Amino acid sequence: MSRIPPLLDHLVLATPDLTATVADFARRTGVTPAPGGVHVGLGTRNHLVSLGGRSYLEIIGPDPEQPEPVELRPFGVDRLTGARTVTWAISAPDLEAAINGAREGGYDPGPVHPMSRRTPDGTLLRWRLTDSGTAHPSGLVPFLIDWGESVHPTGTDLPVTPLLEVAATAPDPEQVRPVLSALGTELTVSEGPFAISFTVSTPRGPVTF
Repeated sequence: MSRIPPLLDHLVLATPDLTATVADFARRTGVTPAPGGVHVGLGTRNHLVSLGGRSYLEIIGPDPEQPEPVELRPFGVDRLTGARTVTWAISAPDLEAAINGAREGGYDPGPVHPMSRRTPDGTLLRWRLTDSGTAHPSGLVPFLIDWGESVHPTGTDLPVTPLLEVAATAPDPEQVRPVLSALGTELTVSEGPFAISFTVSTPRGPVTF
């Protein structure tokens, strides 16, 4: 099994304190994540790091410059006490085909929602994703994303920490593997509490989050 999941688009490292987590990443790796953009109305913003190829790390947390959102912030940010890799996303060549294939395989990724954000230079990015709220509650099952005509985040000048491995634990790994298979991907899952970790290559050597 590959140490990097097939179709990986990005990993989501959520945090209650974006500034502190970005600083911690920079301190541990020697690489400073780049500002990504603001999710207007959702109360969050992000910083990004390329993981090599067409994959990246999203560090997402509350945006203090936005008013409190009407609903809870995405990815359970409001309930976190510290930074944690909460889930991941895959990008299939054809979003609809991937959704239909997953449903035929016994897993419903949920409805598709349009999203957007502006980059620091004002460029508007638009994408579609499946509703991660309907995904497996562990976060081990990825949501699907389609960037359409927008430039993929890795198509910009992001700092790079090449991804070496993604690993996970679950109380019953055999419950997760068939769902991953239905989505056309896989993940190294061993027995333990629900958790996701990843290791990147950095100027300071391999670092695991």
